[in-house]
Order: sequence, then structure tokens, then C-alpha cells
Amino acid sequence: MHHRSAILLLNIAHAVDHMALLIFATAVGSIAREFGLARWEDLMPYGVGAFVMFGLGSLPSGRLGDLWGRRAMMIVFFFGIGSSSLLAALAQGPWQLAAALALIGAFASIYHPVGIPMLLQGAARPGATIGLNGLAGNLGIAVAAGLTGLLMQALGWRAAFALPGLACLVLGWVFMRVVPPETEPPARRKGSAQLQLSRAQVARVLAVMTLASATGGVLFNLTTNGNAQLLTERFAGVMDDPARLGLLLAGIYAVASLAQVVVGRLIDRVALKPLYLGVVLAQVPLLLFTAQAQGWWAWVGLLGTMIFVFGAIPFTDAMIARYVDDAMRSRVAGIRLAVSLGISSLAVWLLGPLVKGVGFQTLLWVMAGVALCTVVTVLGLPGQGPGSELRAR
Repeated sequence: MHHRSAILLLNIAHAVDHMALLIFATAVGSIAREFGLARWEDLMPYGVGAFVMFGLGSLPSGRLGDLWGRRAMMIVFFFGIGSSSLLAALAQGPWQLAAALALIGAFASIYHPVGIPMLLQGAARPGATIGLNGLAGNLGIAVAAGLTGLLMQALGWRAAFALPGLACLVLGWVFMRVVPPETEPPARRKGSAQLQLSRAQVARVLAVMTLASATGGVLFNLTTNGNAQLLTERFAGVMDDPARLGLLLAGIYAVASLAQVVVGRLIDRVALKPLYLGVVLAQVPLLLFTAQAQGWWAWVGLLGTMIFVFGAIPFTDAMIARYVDDAMRSRVAGIRLAVSLGISSLAVWLLGPLVKGVGFQTLLWVMAGVALCTVVTVLGLPGQGPGSELRAR
């Protein structure tokens, strides 16, 4: 079990991870104007490198986390994101910004296959631990929306990258001082998990986990990268202040983040499959409602949608914690993330062209279809008893 200060820093790191990836999505309109582009949609594809690297980097990150050490990789995470964010603040054109964003994505890829397994080492209640960690991560999304809007209004978009970058460097120094070196890398430690499923069932779980994570990731990327512009469109004529819209979006993310705490606690107590199905099924009508809504009703629909999009996030990490030995969790998580994030990163590349071509209404209909694909995938999970009976020991 980690010291409380180490747990706090690992949870803050999750917030940093998501915040760093989404500053661009919130600031894209201002950046596009400064770079001389007519529409924000034309700049959006330049951000895809961050999410491609976020996925592909998970493979080496997970391997190094198990074989080299998770603490060392987390130090690289903090200093890498901090330095890359400062480079983004200095960008003078779309391609320079694209390169800096790709670097942010590469270093951000470290957290999920390394930070979460590090947090779960010795955790007595993995579901609750994952839920709280998910809350921290999504509060990072809320901070990205609110803080970026405020910094853009006060100091410009470059400050929205530079100030969080400096904060990351400070956090890296604190992490080095607070978290003691590991005595040996995870791959050399004695195993800790007793799998309750057969090999065939474990393979089936891992396949479902990867596919569901991919479709869920598509929804996550389309919403978190497009919500700022969706609210701007739906509040046209009602509200035009980017700082206030940013705070409204931050409020959505802050409330929706609580869903992960609730789901995390439920994972420790009830059967996983029906719980997972219920969460992803609820996404469908909410996306269809949001597709038609305007003004404050759009805000209500988006709030409901994000509650269940965020609520679906803890399931894949919970399955890894339950069925995969700690000695290889980072590598398994890295493989899963590389596949699922590699697929879902396409959503960032397609977002601008799709909105420009068919509009947000049609895009939200498509997203409802993606949610149905997740439902079909989750149906492939084997039947399971209460979560407490299947917890890794």
C-alpha cells in the first residue's frame, strides 16, 4: 500500500494527463484565428498526433513500467508533459503545434498503463480505488475546460499551455521527493492475482475489454474534443462569452466525474456485466436527445450523456485489476490501450471534417450508433457473480 501523499500525487497525475490532452480542444478556435485559418474545424486534424501517440506509446510505456519500474516512468511522465506543454506554447504555426501536441500525447501515454497499476498495488478495494482515480482524471478534463477558457480570456491561448506545463515540472520534482525508489521492478515481484476464470474466458474478457474500450474511446474522444464547440453552437444567440461557456462545460465534467466514484463502488459489490450494460445502454437515448436540443436543454442533455460516458470508464481497469497478475498489468494495459486508443484516436482526426460536412446533429446520431456497438460487445462478457467474489487477491 502506498503512502497517502503518493496516492494523492498519482491521482493528481491522472488529472494532469487528461488536462494536457484537452487544452488544445478548448483553445482551438482562438489558435485557428491567430494562425490565419478561417474555421476551427480546419485546425482540429492537427491535434490527432497527440491521440495517436497516446495510444501507440502505451505499448513501450507498459513494457518499461513492468520491466524498468513504475516510479521511474512516472517521473518521465511529469517532466515530459511539462516540457512538451511549454513547446506547444511557443508554436508559431499548425505544424509546430502538431509536433508539440504529439509529444504531449507520447508522454501522456505513460499514465494509464503505469500510473493506474502502480496505484492498485496492494489496493484492498480496487473498484473504489479506480473510481476515485477516475474522478481525479475527469476533474482534469473539467479543469482543462474551465482554466483554459479563463487563461485564454486573461492572457491568451499560449498561457493555457505554459502555466500547466510549469505546474507539471513542479509536480515531477515533488513526486521524486515523496515517492521512494522501488526495490525491484514489478516483473520480478511475486504474483498477486488468482484468476477466477478459465483461460478461454480470460481471453474472451480481454477481447471484449479491448473492443468495448475502443468504441467507448471513440465516444470519449468525440465528446471531450467536440463539446466546447457543440455548446458554442447550441448557445448561439443565448451566450457568447467563451469563459462562461468554459465554466458551463467544466460544470458538466465536474458533475459527471462523480459517476466514476459511484460505479467504482458498485463494481466491488455487484455483478459486472449487467452493471456495464446498464451504463452503456443509457448513453443511447441521451445522445439522441442531445442531437435535437438547443440552449439550456442541450446543456442538460450533454450533462446526462457525459455522466454515462464517464461512468463507463472504470470497467476496463477493473477487469485488469481483477484478472491480471500485478507483475504484468502494465504490459497488458499497454497492449489494450494501444489497440483501443489507436482506433479511437481516429475520432479526433475525423471530428472537424465530420462537423464541417454533416453538422453536430448527424454526428450525435452516429455516436448513438457507436454506443450500441459497445452494448453488443459487452454482451460477449461471460456471466459473473458479484464483484466482491471476483476481486484479485
